[in-house]
Amino acid sequence: MKALGIAATGMLAQQTNVDVISHNIANANTTGFKARRAAFQDLIYENRKREGTLTAEAGSARPTGVDVGLGVQTAGVVRLATQGGLAQTENRTDVAIDGRGFFTVLMPDGGTAYTRDGAFQISAEGQLVTLQGFEVDPGIVVPQNTIQLDITEDGTVSAFVENDPVPVELGRLTLATFVNEAGLRALGGNMLQATVASGDALPANPGDPGVGLVRQGYLENSNVNIIQQITDLIAAQRAYEMNSKTIETADQMLSTANQIK
Repeated sequence: MKALGIAATGMLAQQTNVDVISHNIANANTTGFKARRAAFQDLIYENRKREGTLTAEAGSARPTGVDVGLGVQTAGVVRLATQGGLAQTENRTDVAIDGRGFFTVLMPDGGTAYTRDGAFQISAEGQLVTLQGFEVDPGIVVPQNTIQLDITEDGTVSAFVENDPVPVELGRLTLATFVNEAGLRALGGNMLQATVASGDALPANPGDPGVGLVRQGYLENSNVNIIQQITDLIAAQRAYEMNSKTIETADQMLSTANQIK
């Protein structure tokens, strides 16, 4: 009887499913967070009678076989790249991406990371940085005595310094896109890293074909649908309970077989 092992794989799969759902719910208010979905696939099959084998000397063939599956396994955790809602903050250094793309960030180890979190700040040196203090690439340095900072939809950053009515152009924010965004590796802290699966970053300017715009004074909310997540959580719990009940039933059947004299 293989029911014990099969049901055990089902319980492990649903445990992973609950872990993913709980992570989504925990990040429902995380800026730029993209919900995840656990994907599963069936395991190999035990072939007891093969399709097409002869069932009689006259040449009659078996139209179907007897294949018994051995359970389920986690195939991957897919990141859902749908757009999150934009929330107005009126903070001049908050920038949201409306459409495809990621901000590029320079990490302390010299590497490059990517994020949808545009809650930027200005460091003591005047650099535009993330909440963790990582520099935004390309670097934007805000002059001292800046009265107002303007960021247009195409990423151009300008500053009004003191009483000068003519703004000073400081640079331009660029975005990076990927052939396979789902292949990015999550680093935590709203940071993602390029991998072989995602392909190399494709730099672009906001507003280019297939690339989003940037919105100053806004932040992107997470795309987590709480109602859907709670529904999925209930379904995962019921599936876990049914697999547990299968193990209990298989145990009772084995116990009955052992008692037969």
